[in-house]
Order: sequence, then C-alpha cells, then structure tokens
Amino acid sequence: MMVQTPAYFKYYGSTFVLDTDSEGNWVGHRLNTDTGEFEPDNSPIVEVLLATSTSDVAVLDRDRFIWRTEEERGRLRGDGPVFALYETIDAMYEQKEREGRKSFTPEERALIRSIRRRTFKMWEEEAARRAAGEPPTFTVRRT
Repeated sequence: MMVQTPAYFKYYGSTFVLDTDSEGNWVGHRLNTDTGEFEPDNSPIVEVLLATSTSDVAVLDRDRFIWRTEEERGRLRGDGPVFALYETIDAMYEQKEREGRKSFTPEERALIRSIRRRTFKMWEEEAARRAAGEPPTFTVRRT
C-alpha cells in the first residue's frame, strides 16, 4: 500500500501522525492528551490505513491536524508562554459566549488559526530542545 507521508489522522480521542523512518519503515506518533507530547506508537498503523468512514478514525489534512492537536493541548494547564497563548484563545471563546454569538468573526477565526499554528510550532521546538538534552521552557501541570 502506497501512502504519502507524513499522513495525519484523528484516532479516537487524539491525533496521530504516520511517517517513515530513514529505512522507509512506517512509524507512528500519537498525541498523549495528558502531556501534550507526541509519543511513538505503531499500534494504530494498520487500523488507520484500513479505516472506513464509519470508524473513529479520520484522515486529516495538515491544517486540520494542527487545529485538532491544539484543541486537545489547549485543554491542558501549565506554566510557560504556550499556555498564555491558550489562555488568549480561551478568552476569545468566553467573550463570544458572553456576547451570545454562535460563531467567530472571520478575523477572530484567522487569529485563532494563527495562534494554534504558533503553539504547534512551539511544541515542535520544545520537543527538539528536550531531545537535545536542554531543559524545558514550559511544563504541563497535572490536573
């Protein structure tokens, strides 16, 4: 089966990315919704590749993958600059609710999309720093 990688999925309650290693083998990474980090997990590979439209698995494009990942991470609490950005998004949702609006303006939606792209990149940079042995710049507090 030929699959363009990286490939992005919603896998039950989290996001999952399928990629290939340097030898061409499929490798999977699933979002840990308790830590916000992607962890190696090859167990869903066959299921995501064979999923039908009636399953709890869906193919996502990269933008939707980032949106869904950051929705999940935005539920976490912690210390550091990434969490200040999540609080900004939370405040926008609260304001919309207070005003009784059903949806965001196009400008608000664009701002949220921009913030989510930024927070996604911050997590990628954080993972690279930690992999290089550097200390964390933000921490997740267990709730």
